[in-house]
Amino acid sequence: MGITEDNVVKHIKKRNERALAFIVKTYGGLLAAIIKRHVQFNEQEYEECLDDVLLAIWHHIDAFDEERNTFKQWIAAIAKHRAIDYQRKMSRRRQHVVTADITDVLYHKHPEATPSHDVEDVLEQLSDTERVVFQKYYLEGVPSHEMAQQLNVKESWIHNKLSRGRSKLRDILIPRKV
Repeated sequence: MGITEDNVVKHIKKRNERALAFIVKTYGGLLAAIIKRHVQFNEQEYEECLDDVLLAIWHHIDAFDEERNTFKQWIAAIAKHRAIDYQRKMSRRRQHVVTADITDVLYHKHPEATPSHDVEDVLEQLSDTERVVFQKYYLEGVPSHEMAQQLNVKESWIHNKLSRGRSKLRDILIPRKV
């Protein structure tokens, strides 16, 4: 008996791997459109996200309730949520890399690092509050929660200032190629 839209769920529950091939063949266009809408298009990232979606379908098939949704709607929802999660993960990973680059420059670990007086010149590009927060956090090593208590502000405000400062410094130190 072949796999059809009517029995694909049963085949997945029986752990028939051909059911995944059927999903890709039948719903691949739908999954691709959803994933590409949310994931900045890069073929490798798209394929990784699609793999995550297929694994989620495989492992969570028991959560499918045909009275609530059709199978097509259910896998579309999984694809959407996995793509959004994947995009967030990739954004955090990219931000972490840029933060490391900026921090390396500030700590003079980067091969092209400039003398310390140039770091001060670069920090002059920040607003007074961003500069103070940046100096305390990155140069003096004061933890964000401690700094928030000292300045009588929320810790999220400290992180906001650090994020904006990193963004400004990224634009200064790592010019974007057009």
